[in-house]
Amino acid sequence: MWPDIIKKAKEGGLNTIQTYVFWNAHEPLYGQFNFEGRYDLVKFIKLVQAHGMYVTLRIGPFIQAEWNHGGLPYWLREVANITFRTDNQPYMFHMERFTKMIVQKMKDEKLFANQGGPIILAQIENEYNNVARAFQGGANYIQWAGNMAVGLNVGVPWVMCKQNDAPGPVINACNGRNCGDTFAGPNHPSKPALWTENWTAQYRVFGDPPSQRSAEDLAYSVARFFSKNGTLTNYYMYHGGTNFGRTGAAFVMTRYYDEAPLDEYGLQKEPKWGHLKDLHNALKLCRKGLLWGTPSVQKFDAGFEARLYEIPESKVCVAFLTNTNAKKDGVVNFRGVEYYLPRRSISILPDCKTVVFNSQQVNSQHNARTFDIAKASKENNQWQMYTEQIPTSRDANVVSKGPLELLNMTKDTTDYLWYTTSFRLDDDDLPMRHDIRPVLQVSNLGHAMHAFVNGKYIGSGHGTKIEKSFVFQKPMDLKAGVNRIAILGLTVGLPDSGAYLEHRLSGVHTVVIQGLNAGTLDLSQNLWRHQVGLTGEHLGIFDEQRANAVKWEEAQSDAAATWYKRYFDAPSGNDPVAVGLSSMGKGQVWINGESIGRFWVSYLSPLGKASQSIYHLPRSFLKPKNNLMVVFEEHGGKPKDIEILTVKRDNICTFVSAQHPAQIGTWSREDSQIRSVVGDAKPEARLKCGEKKVIRSIVFASFGNPDGMCGNFTVGSCHTPQAKSVVEKACLGKESCALPVSAEAYGADAGCPGTTATLAVQAKCARKSKKD
Repeated sequence: MWPDIIKKAKEGGLNTIQTYVFWNAHEPLYGQFNFEGRYDLVKFIKLVQAHGMYVTLRIGPFIQAEWNHGGLPYWLREVANITFRTDNQPYMFHMERFTKMIVQKMKDEKLFANQGGPIILAQIENEYNNVARAFQGGANYIQWAGNMAVGLNVGVPWVMCKQNDAPGPVINACNGRNCGDTFAGPNHPSKPALWTENWTAQYRVFGDPPSQRSAEDLAYSVARFFSKNGTLTNYYMYHGGTNFGRTGAAFVMTRYYDEAPLDEYGLQKEPKWGHLKDLHNALKLCRKGLLWGTPSVQKFDAGFEARLYEIPESKVCVAFLTNTNAKKDGVVNFRGVEYYLPRRSISILPDCKTVVFNSQQVNSQHNARTFDIAKASKENNQWQMYTEQIPTSRDANVVSKGPLELLNMTKDTTDYLWYTTSFRLDDDDLPMRHDIRPVLQVSNLGHAMHAFVNGKYIGSGHGTKIEKSFVFQKPMDLKAGVNRIAILGLTVGLPDSGAYLEHRLSGVHTVVIQGLNAGTLDLSQNLWRHQVGLTGEHLGIFDEQRANAVKWEEAQSDAAATWYKRYFDAPSGNDPVAVGLSSMGKGQVWINGESIGRFWVSYLSPLGKASQSIYHLPRSFLKPKNNLMVVFEEHGGKPKDIEILTVKRDNICTFVSAQHPAQIGTWSREDSQIRSVVGDAKPEARLKCGEKKVIRSIVFASFGNPDGMCGNFTVGSCHTPQAKSVVEKACLGKESCALPVSAEAYGADAGCPGTTATLAVQAKCARKSKKD
């Protein structure tokens, strides 16, 4: 997927790609390095370079990033006397060793800018101000980290994000949504203003409602930052992608920053992608003034201002007309001309005369994403199952008095740890009344668990991102004689933030049985046996070559701790592919041996819906025929209702008024002046389908005062019924079309009272046919 994503990023007006370096991916075991396949860092950077773009490299090596353990490898926890991210010699030794290794690898490949490479900026540490007060040695550590990085002589600047006291030449940078207004600025006049993370939405955890950030707000924030002498802004994320496998941090969803300009599938999310592209082009028209001009500020009424960059001798003048009021539109008189400024917006004038962009007035098209059931979903929809066996005393061979801490047992090789114990009851111990049942009560340090009593599943429990520990309480049936309790404890990723990560704990803490005739029975100091991981994991039954290591049988629904498998063919075409898991509960999915991540559909958000029920299945994981899907379901689901989906953004819309600026491509800079390349520059609405697709139908068209959003437009006042036929004539059967925004073009009444002269169109794209 890398080439296509990088290509779309460049087409969107970016000139730099930022990436972390993932220590636990590159050194999962001490001294054993992995730079292959998806972890080929050099290949990725060279690919960015091949597209003519720069790279900023965030080495960390603590990165947070909603990535498992913040990027720190698990083995680091087991280094004697270690404390992460402070003035601690064991940690500093390993941090320096890894950082030097990465830097040397970059130097060997001549990837730093002073060697002719694309890397123009490097980062050491990450948002340390958030935890600094927790450590006595924090100040010394940051000083050491900065000096260590600078001493590596990489030939490009180093940065520390959210580090107000970044030492020496290391640049302190801002992370957040509105650094143009919240950033106090560099801590020395010699340092530029950098924005290392402009959050395009917000990362989500299981149990969260959706996150949104409008294209207008995002564009405003970027224009605001550059208007105030900003040097670099980085979209976090421009493409978030997918937390494949077990790479997500504690409770972090598998889908990551899906609201970014390029969504999880690499598709352009409109209008965010297009509106930012227009912004980037507008800023590039201002480059001379921004780079070499003298800044000044002109104030108007409260909340209104002009920020200027001028080179008088070259007749260069750039203006950012700004309305910071969140609820008030207004007009400013700038150099004898009146300019309308919508609420919380910035107009960019590359020549201090011509508005080429306004952050609130979106010229780019909109689109809506759909998930269509593929034909392959129902063909040969035959599932088989294998029920995970509750460990016997022979399998669970780690024995202790009381349950052991989970992470110390699993060492991040698996999410799962089985706890088993047994106890004997006499008839007299059981409840004497039929309306009273014994209750299993488990105090758990997190993250989740599934309980089985005498081989029968009785229920599940889990914590949250905010409060990982929880208490599980469920009634159960016991018998006279020996009773067996099995608990499948698990984590949903390791924590990635906060101080003292090396001391975090998970798993079963105490276990008691309430409601017995003999009173409460405390099993916390009982003899407990443990098995790390699942039998299916150990045998690798998610892989084609090892799937037959167990006996599969015809599948049944709603079985706990159960593996399911089926075969399916890849959907036709080139649209991205996904798996719909709304019929399932919680677990993991593998396609041809590749894990596409954790799913957790049964954990509902406050809105009563799963945070994520559709999961990305990259086409690069698929074969044309006979793809093996293996699902481990933890507590029950209906596999026959799992769907194979194709992902499209074929519903496209435009919503442009006569008050909008002309399209950004209308303008060019010649001899320090802005000129129209098309003569009379007027607003224009444009529609464009994806590759190898054409506009097949016009679903909606109205000129006047239409209302609503893409996919839900309604006709307003001053509507002209001719609009649809005019649009159909201009657009049907074409890959793209341009539409005038004027009453005359649609036979509308230009004098209609209250008209906004707005054109709204919704079109449907489809694959080209032989007729096209």
